[in-house]
Amino acid sequence: MSKIPYTGKSQQARQQQPVSTDPLQPAEAYNPEHPLMEDPDALALRLVESEDFVRRNKNVLLSLLALVVLAVAGGFGYYLWRGTQDTKGQAALFQAVDYWEADSLQKAMKGDGRNLGLERVASEYSGTDAGNLANFYAGVAALKQSKYKEAIDYLEDFSSDDYLVQARAYALLGDAHLELNQAKEAADFYNKAANYNANEFFSPGYLLKEATAREQAKDYAAAITAYDKILTDYPAAAEANEAKEYKARAEGMSGK
Repeated sequence: MSKIPYTGKSQQARQQQPVSTDPLQPAEAYNPEHPLMEDPDALALRLVESEDFVRRNKNVLLSLLALVVLAVAGGFGYYLWRGTQDTKGQAALFQAVDYWEADSLQKAMKGDGRNLGLERVASEYSGTDAGNLANFYAGVAALKQSKYKEAIDYLEDFSSDDYLVQARAYALLGDAHLELNQAKEAADFYNKAANYNANEFFSPGYLLKEATAREQAKDYAAAITAYDKILTDYPAAAEANEAKEYKARAEGMSGK
């Protein structure tokens, strides 16, 4: 009886061995999954090719590596610089907000000659939390001073993750546009305020403002929709009685 050399493979495994596409290549040498592991010559050739590629493109690869290092270092440096700038901005903002709370709006906006005002904090510390917050305070101050276009510019540059503050900023933008007789734009901002993390405490008031602005824009159908939203979603709100009354008026104006 002839002996079959042991190969570590069962008879079934040998039967399932895939057939090489090269008829001159022995079946046992063919391994489509790990050809380099089975063929040392192929592995050596691949290494030579890789070394040759690195040698021929050494300058390009070094340049790319330098760019990556600079990008990482630059990003880290910017992160540290921004943190320092925000700390300085918060310190500068403190006195300006103090004037703002005391209703000394001119000093709050322009500064007092020694401390920066909101205008300069917003511009000099742009991109920091302090600069962002300065935009909000400056927008409110400009609105109180009847500088409506200026108020819009500041408030549009402000953004916040706080759902109450951001909704308030949208509502203030609505107020500024309404003062400029831009009723449709005002209504759109009131709508954004009402639907930004909608809640029973503030949304009904914003919806009431939206509805009256829609009426001013003679969009009575949209006004009725806003009144209906108050009555449906916030029936217990203080604004519900006004919404019911004003809805009847809007329906009369629309001919319903």
